[in-house]
Amino acid sequence: MNHRLVRPLLAALCLATTAAAAADLIPVADFARRMPLTDPKLSPDGQYVSMAFHDPDGKTHGLSIYRVSDLNKPVTLIRMPTYEMPADMVWASNTRLVVARGKVDGSIGAASYTGELMAIDVDGKNADYLYGFESVGKRASTRALDRGWGTIEGAPVTANGHFYMRATPWDNQDQSTLYDVDAQSSARRQMADIAQGGLSFMIAPDGTPRFAFGTDDNFKWVVLRHDGSGWTKLPGNADHQNFTPIAKVAGSEHIYARYSPNGRGGEYVEQDEDGGNTKVIRKDDFSMVSSAGLWTPAPLRPFGTIADTGVPKAEYIDPQAPIAKLHLALSQKFPGAFVSFIGFSQDGGQLMFKVASDREPGRYMLIDTKTYKVSKLFDAQPWIDPAKMAERRPMRFKASDGLELEAILTFPKGASQANLPMVLLPHGGPHGIADDWYYDTDAQFLASRGYLVLQVNYRGSGGRGSAFEQAGYLKWGTRIQDDLIDGVKWAIAQNFADPKRVCVFGASFGGYSALMVPVRAPGVFKCAVAYDGIYDLNMMYAKGDIKQSKSGRSYLTTVIGRDEADLAANSPTHLADKIDVPVFLVHGEDDQRAPFAQFKAMRAALDAAHKPYETLTKPDERHGFVKPANVEEFYNRLQAFLEKNIGSGQATTASVP
Repeated sequence: MNHRLVRPLLAALCLATTAAAAADLIPVADFARRMPLTDPKLSPDGQYVSMAFHDPDGKTHGLSIYRVSDLNKPVTLIRMPTYEMPADMVWASNTRLVVARGKVDGSIGAASYTGELMAIDVDGKNADYLYGFESVGKRASTRALDRGWGTIEGAPVTANGHFYMRATPWDNQDQSTLYDVDAQSSARRQMADIAQGGLSFMIAPDGTPRFAFGTDDNFKWVVLRHDGSGWTKLPGNADHQNFTPIAKVAGSEHIYARYSPNGRGGEYVEQDEDGGNTKVIRKDDFSMVSSAGLWTPAPLRPFGTIADTGVPKAEYIDPQAPIAKLHLALSQKFPGAFVSFIGFSQDGGQLMFKVASDREPGRYMLIDTKTYKVSKLFDAQPWIDPAKMAERRPMRFKASDGLELEAILTFPKGASQANLPMVLLPHGGPHGIADDWYYDTDAQFLASRGYLVLQVNYRGSGGRGSAFEQAGYLKWGTRIQDDLIDGVKWAIAQNFADPKRVCVFGASFGGYSALMVPVRAPGVFKCAVAYDGIYDLNMMYAKGDIKQSKSGRSYLTTVIGRDEADLAANSPTHLADKIDVPVFLVHGEDDQRAPFAQFKAMRAALDAAHKPYETLTKPDERHGFVKPANVEEFYNRLQAFLEKNIGSGQATTASVP
């Protein structure tokens, strides 16, 4: 061989490989687009499906109703005011839909309820204002007296034109009142009234509320039981922490419930209302257990359970039951995905279900349970090709103090799975929130650019039991961050990650973590991206929406404390001189959860410490950008920032000396 030709030949091959990789690159815009349809609900007769719709601009939302037999054109389409959307919906009858209005609170936060409830016929007529303060609708004069928040609490098992509403007065937030409401006439019947705010209710099939539960103003879990004459608060039980009644067993005095035994893992049980005759359906020492997406049609029974961690897999209560066999058959029809039952028609003849996986955002299907004919309703994100997405792999590792933790690794498709540039992606919250196996837009975007993505469910996260969650209290800047750092060290030790090419990117509490981990582990990270983060812990008591309620203030004192010296010692604004990596700060200027003052304080601290940083801020954006153009700009800037600091993640031909 003529060795003088080797260098030009290899250079040409390298350019060709790079060009091919660029041609196969999934457009950034595909990750920036909003889902057009969400929250589908099947009407009791199975003839209609209601959904929230979202225009591509990210700010226009509304309600759409389709005939199941024709999803090409909606029967009803109602656009709501800018940045307003349906936060919840329930069918009161075959032709009457109840809608809870909400505000878009950013892509990180969920839609926030306005407290207003509306009802509308399937054809868009007879719109009525059922609860709230706006002077609209044919009963404006009476509904205008509703000075409080109303939320949908459910509906009777057999549709009868009514629904259940929970209301909390503005001037007495220490009150939870439950009503049976006629969605046509707006008439209300009080079902329960408890001097404790923020409670949810478990309502028996006969329409009687049996339990109320939630977090009190001192951020403590409480459960009350109706004993026939009144409501009695159940005593705390260490063996049954966070006891949550789920549903009454039809035709029985038993209930289904779940709890965390001694705060570790979870149990799903059937028991008497008073706690006797407990039958454990499933126990998991590592994870909480639920029955989400695994319920029969009326009279409503769980037919399976699922763990809150790992790759989801149904465990059937009775594998020989026809409903379990149906779920198994559908699961086999969609290998690699999890099948969730979303809702049945009243007679059980029609079933809407969702198919989702780590690579597929989800598709909604309909099956006729008599003929077993399956048809697709719609894709959550039809532009996403699951075949091009990356594998997400839940794994476990030991933290430095020996506690077992869950990590989720997203491997770039086609990569060697060794010595990869890595991005640590801590989740927000931090308490009660957890990363899971399902499709994750941020992780998939980063993996599509060739980066290994590490997500750690650090102590304080949800899904592991109350003791695990509480282990993160007062540990925001210390043990939680150490768990994240331990995860990075584990990924490096497993040879998944290149120790010289590690960055961190997080949003909300993850944004806080993005600036704390470089402080606690100097030299480990090469850059940090903090998005809508909290940077001054003490400021949370003065600014933002958490401090506005008594329960929010109790939450703060419980999870971060009031010691000002400790708050300062764990605030990035006070530690800027110790941040040894380039920083990229991103923030919505109208953020109410992590107010823009947090961004300003962090920017000032970096300036004072003479540290390098970049910024991206947007007006009219709240807790997480929602406008696709802004999201796309952010992703492009994120990619460029990572490439500058840890190199491109795209595979290229090795250089030749």
